[in-house]
Amino acid sequence: MAVGILEVNLISGKGLKRSDFLGKIDPYVEIQYKGQTRKSSVVKDGGRNPTWNEKLKWRVEFPGFDTDYKLIIKVMDHDTFSADDFIGEATVYVKELLEMGVENGKMELRPTKYNVVDSDLSFVGEITIGLSYSVVQENGMEGEEFGGWKHSQF
Repeated sequence: MAVGILEVNLISGKGLKRSDFLGKIDPYVEIQYKGQTRKSSVVKDGGRNPTWNEKLKWRVEFPGFDTDYKLIIKVMDHDTFSADDFIGEATVYVKELLEMGVENGKMELRPTKYNVVDSDLSFVGEITIGLSYSVVQENGMEGEEFGGWKHSQF
């Protein structure tokens, strides 16, 4: 089993559905991988074509016990005085990325557009993300600094 870092380069959204009748939407993204969720910043008045340019990371074991290698990307609209609105989601399968990363030590996919769909599977926009996976060396903790102290193997 290899351990590595899966990085999602969240770039932008395009043509996202409006969830508010008045004003622009304030979109953000929640990305889930095997029960671990990362959240982007909110693009205030980002409207239907927000730009994030953020990187979100996960520690990933491959192959793992669970064979469901996918990212669930939920696009949300932040609301101040009520619950946030669900705009739509995209699913990105990363098994091949992880396999190639383990084989080569690192694998990167250039930014790609993915369709965002509503709960009834209707198209509600698109999201652009890039992906990479880098294997951490077996002794990846050696020499790492934790709070100003070097980690010892003893």
